[in-house]
Parts: sequence; structure tokens; C-alpha cells
Amino acid sequence: MGNKAVAVSGGAGERTASHRWKVLGVGFAANASFSAAFSGIPTTAVFLRSGYHLGNDGLGLVLGMLGLGIAVSELPWGLLTDRWGDRRVLLLGLLSTAAALAGLALFVAPSGAHVPSVTMLAAGLLLVGLLGGSVNGSSGRAVMAWFREGERGLAMSIRQTAVPAGGGLGALLLPALASRFGFASAYTLLALACAITALFAWRWLHEPTHAGADDARAVRPVRGAATGGAGAPGTSGQPAKVSPLRDIGIWRVALAAGALCVPQLAVVTFGTVFLHDFGRAGVLAISATMAAVQAGAAIARVWSGSWTDRRGNRRAYMRACSLLTAVLFALLALATALAGSHHAALTALFAAMVVLGGVSASAWHGVAFTELATLAGTSRAGTALAIGNTCVFLTLFLTPLAIPPLLSVGSWPLVWAVASACALLALPVFPRAPLKGKVRTAGVCDAA
Repeated sequence: MGNKAVAVSGGAGERTASHRWKVLGVGFAANASFSAAFSGIPTTAVFLRSGYHLGNDGLGLVLGMLGLGIAVSELPWGLLTDRWGDRRVLLLGLLSTAAALAGLALFVAPSGAHVPSVTMLAAGLLLVGLLGGSVNGSSGRAVMAWFREGERGLAMSIRQTAVPAGGGLGALLLPALASRFGFASAYTLLALACAITALFAWRWLHEPTHAGADDARAVRPVRGAATGGAGAPGTSGQPAKVSPLRDIGIWRVALAAGALCVPQLAVVTFGTVFLHDFGRAGVLAISATMAAVQAGAAIARVWSGSWTDRRGNRRAYMRACSLLTAVLFALLALATALAGSHHAALTALFAAMVVLGGVSASAWHGVAFTELATLAGTSRAGTALAIGNTCVFLTLFLTPLAIPPLLSVGSWPLVWAVASACALLALPVFPRAPLKGKVRTAGVCDAA
């Protein structure tokens, strides 16, 4: 811990100002390490098909298993985080995920004439998802405990930026490793990343003094209020008393986030297949495109967190992202329909549209998870974040399973049209901010 401490009223005790950035760094590294797995492995889709002798249906199944594992485990991990604390859960999750990835490298990687069955691969990726689901809620709760309202949007967006950052590194490295050295090298790299991050978590991740209860900087806003200005120190705001599991506001944000993830995950899981099969792009162009999606999403998340912190307009921003994403994917559907079959000459156009749509569909994550955690309060943030991640990763399970049937019925225009419709569906589900001046939270006027 550093030497400089900041006294915080409302029962939070003393918080070390400089140490919070180390905690944020640990949260970033943990999410990046796991994201390199669940976002990076799908970028090897073309090599998964050839290396494991899969069709598109089998490919969708094995990629979906990652999302299913995370979705099933998120809520139990979140409840356990609120009971055990961030440190124990994050350490357990990182080390066990590293062990599962090492097991994939040793026993479930194609080698010579040995091709593991689709069942083995699916089970291995399911296990990685089940164990790695611990990372999301525990790291998010740690960040919420160390940062005050007015900073949390930026801090949580930086943490969420780790998802596209890790995915971008995975997109750059894993396809090259898988094609040149085999999948054992790719799984080994991922296992090492999780294990090294666990060492930093053991060294630096500690809860702030007296962090057991909601402090005055994590108070719950009045129901229906936007969360741009909740609970300054010393105000009269009250901690959340309703369980996140029974809070309709939390469920609305979580369900809308799940719907808005469909276009994002369509790009992440089958974007490489689209560019390879439809756009005739090479490995370098595919890797560069997918890395650009993740890099753009990372930049957009940091900017959006800082911007919504200043303007107090998280809900309005999430709704705007859903509308913009719907428009961009509708244009991509139209472009692929007009192009006909395979047009290598249009590869650059398709790549650019994939990047724009993928960034728009990813930019809102940090803002949404800040909203969830603020609605719940710090002591229940693990559960609230787990609800959001459950919806998000159920989408990661269902999206790659749904794309092959859509391809067989209507090809790529139908895939992108459905993605656009799902983004549009999120628009009315995201709760609106009340009219300015109608609702006040802890004396701070809500900004729509």
C-alpha cells in the first residue's frame, strides 16, 4: 500500500489514493488475460475448422461453449465474491483458468494424426468458461470499492477496455500461433497470461479498509434516476437494501446489454469466417481487421466512461449506442445483399464496415457495468455485475449457435439483419433517464 491516504466519510475508512491504480491495473490485466481466451480463440475460427475437422455447425457449438460456461457460472461467482471478497475469488479463478488452459494444451490440441473429438474440445472450452467467469464480477467489485462516484465511469470503462485489448492481442497472436505452431502454443500462451496475472493479484489486490459496507459514495440513486451523480460524500443518500436479483432496473440494463451484445459477438465469433469466406480476405487482413475492432472498442470505452462521468448521461449514451449499432449493421446487411456472392474487390469495404459496427456494438460496456454497480451499491456490486455478465455471456453462447442456421437460410445479409434487429430491440429495454429536474439523487440534479 502507498503512503498517501485519503479519509472518506460515511464509514468507508481510509483509502490509499495511489494504490487504487494498482487495483485497477490488476482488474485490467485479469480481464485482458481472460478476454484473450474468450475473444481471441474465436479469431482462430478458420484454423479451428481445419485443425479439428469441424463444419460450421460444430464450430458454432464449440465457440458457444465458452459463452455458456461463463453465463452459467457468473451468478454463483458473483454471489461468492460478495461473500468471500474480491481477492480470494479472483485468485482462485485465475489459477484454475490457467490450469484448464494448460490442460487444453496438453490433451486437447491437434497433433499430427491425432485430432481430438468435438466433444473433448467443447468440454474443455466449457470448463475454461466456467472457471474464467470468476474474473468479471470480482475485478469489477474491486474497482468499484476503490474509486468514488464521479470517477467510477472512467475506472470501470478502463477495466472494461481490457476486454477488447485482450481480444485484440488474441486476434493478433493466436491465429498466427495456431497456424504455424499448432493450438498447443496458443493455449499455453493464454495459460501463462492468467498465471502471471494471478501473481500480481496476490501482490496488489487488497480491499480498502472497512470496505465491507456501502459507503456514502456508493449510495443507490432514487429508482429511475440516472446515475451520473449519485451520492457524494456526506450526503443523505441511502445504501441499497433491495437484492439485485429483485431489482427491475438492474434486470432492464442487463437484458438490454445482452441484446446489444448480439451484433458485437456476431463480429467476434464469425467475423473472421465472413471476411474469409465472403470477402476472400487473407490471414493478415483478417487479423488486422479483428485487431482494429478491438482497439477501436478499447478507445471508445475509455472515452465513453470519461464523457458520461462528466455529463451524467449513462442511460442516454447506452440508448444512443443501440440505435447507432442497429443502423450500421443494417447497412452491412444491405451491402452484402447488393454485393451478391463473393467479392474480393469489396474486401476493404466489408472490413471497414465490420470495424465500425463492431466498435459501436462494444463501446457501451464500461458505462453499462458502471450503471449496474452503482444501482446495486458496492457491497452488492458482485451480484449486480454477475447478472449483467450472465446476460452478456448467454448471448455469447447463443449467437454462434444461431449463425450457422441463418447462413443456411439467408446467407450473410440475414445474419447482419438479425444483428441489427437485436441492437434495435435493446433501445426500448434500456431504461430512460427521467426529465431533468424531476428527480434528484442525494441533492444532485439528474442529467438526461
